[in-house]
Amino acid sequence: MGIALALVSALSYGISDVIGGLASRRISFVRVALIGQVGGLCATALLMLVISPTPTQGADLAWGAGSGIGTGLAMAFLFRGLSRGAMSVVVPLSAVGGVALPVLISVAFLGDKPPWLTWVGILIALPALWFISSSTDGSGSASRAAVYDGLAAGGGIAIQYLCLAQAEPSSGLWPILSGRAAAIATILVAAVALLRSTTVRNTAPTSPSALALSVGAGVLAATALAAYLYALRTEFVTVAVVLSSLYPVVPVIVGIVFLHERLRPPQTLGLAAALTATVLIAVA
Repeated sequence: MGIALALVSALSYGISDVIGGLASRRISFVRVALIGQVGGLCATALLMLVISPTPTQGADLAWGAGSGIGTGLAMAFLFRGLSRGAMSVVVPLSAVGGVALPVLISVAFLGDKPPWLTWVGILIALPALWFISSSTDGSGSASRAAVYDGLAAGGGIAIQYLCLAQAEPSSGLWPILSGRAAAIATILVAAVALLRSTTVRNTAPTSPSALALSVGAGVLAATALAAYLYALRTEFVTVAVVLSSLYPVVPVIVGIVFLHERLRPPQTLGLAAALTATVLIAVA
């Protein structure tokens, strides 16, 4: 069940990045990130009313808030990168740091000891993500600045995963709720610094379609985090993180099929390796 939830997390994240990236090409990336997290906060609060949550400890709320800080940084940098680079490059690149750092830290400091077959899958998945993030066509569609944004987003994703993994299983969705609130605050603070170094190309009023895409991206991102949180209850952090971090497959496929972004041979190899890694981790 934990593996299935981690893959649901990956799918939700992948779709979230696709629609969020489309929205960031219509309106300011700050608006997309902020509207998305507000949507995620509202959706999480409504879901908690349905499932009648029990009170939780302050430590779980604090870990959730720490996760939200990572989310806020990740979304701000990711959507800025998507607004000025190829989707099939920026998103996979953000996953490299997002998966590598949590895996290394969980093994070194949290005592995770996955079976050997899982290690084989992890060792395949890490270079697979790098291959997927190879430059698409040599045309400069993925600018150097967008690449840096993707790497910075990966650091935020790592913080998000590591903090959320510290919440107690009995905490339910409380860490997700406190994380959305912290993410909103973080985006507001980050926006001040990021906007100083970014030329905002689109200052038009938020259209209904862009608003819907932004809200949808936030709701799906919250769903992905909830699935990841529940996956941690039955799986190692290393397994849940790696499987959840396979989300770049979705935007790469969308970029190729619908946005006509071209893949080079290393990216094709990376996609095949990512699928192989998923199978190995799942059967371990």
